[in-house]
Amino acid sequence: MSKAHWIDLIYKRRATEAVRLPEDAVPRLQRLAGIRAVVFDVYGTLFSSGVGDISLAAETNRDAALKATLEANGIRLSSAAQDIRLDDRLHASIHRHQDLRRADAIIYPEIDIRAVWAELIHSLVEGRLIEIVAAENIETLAVDYESRVNPTQPMPGLKQMLTNLTSRGVVMSMISNAQFYTPLLFEAFLSQNAAYFGFCMDCAVWSYAEREGKPSPRLYHIAAQRFRQHHNVQPHEILYVGNDLKNDIGPAQSVGFKTALFAGDRLSLRRRAQDPDCGAIRADLEITQLAQIVDCI
Repeated sequence: MSKAHWIDLIYKRRATEAVRLPEDAVPRLQRLAGIRAVVFDVYGTLFSSGVGDISLAAETNRDAALKATLEANGIRLSSAAQDIRLDDRLHASIHRHQDLRRADAIIYPEIDIRAVWAELIHSLVEGRLIEIVAAENIETLAVDYESRVNPTQPMPGLKQMLTNLTSRGVVMSMISNAQFYTPLLFEAFLSQNAAYFGFCMDCAVWSYAEREGKPSPRLYHIAAQRFRQHHNVQPHEILYVGNDLKNDIGPAQSVGFKTALFAGDRLSLRRRAQDPDCGAIRADLEITQLAQIVDCI
């Protein structure tokens, strides 16, 4: 299947419930001088996610979605598979791949979902739980399943905010817990890739590519190094925007970035009030609309 098919799946299964503000959402704005670049989290910040984040190993029952994905892509389920939760096997494969990274002393392990799906299909064939009728495409299976269990949509005002920042010459990029299909959200909802809107893809940091996820500060150090290399931009000249105090704001501040907590989506906002590690974390800004970024830099 082509990339166009993947984009079509993401769009057709988009979230339809309107993005709603959290009850405690109150903007806290100020002018930040000297900002030359803005770096974004993706899920829960630029795009609203049906599960508030990228789904992957969520332990809710997604067996029906997994089986529908298999059958829609030329894979026939055996009679034995009907009574087995195949999503348990997907979750187990994800955990195995994470454990391999932990064995390499990675505290916040990340996986490449394509390797997980390849392992899953192999095990289901060996167990005679599925029969491959047509040639399966691992990447299509991953996109198809993710679009079923985690519908997404752009945050209100996204395109206008990106256009305004680009017109002002602000360099943008992303640090995201992500998979290979994450950049397709731009084409699915904005009809152009991220680079078109001024994102420096050479500076982008994706967890699946690094095999390490947030809140690892290493991802932010990598981004800082890339901004120095490609744009001669220093950490204190970067504003990082994310929806999670622990995964986004804390590690970004530890590298020297200015920060903005995005509190514009009740599904994604993570204040981590009960987490003792987050008690002293306070973002420079708290925004409830993406457009507010433009007025603060």
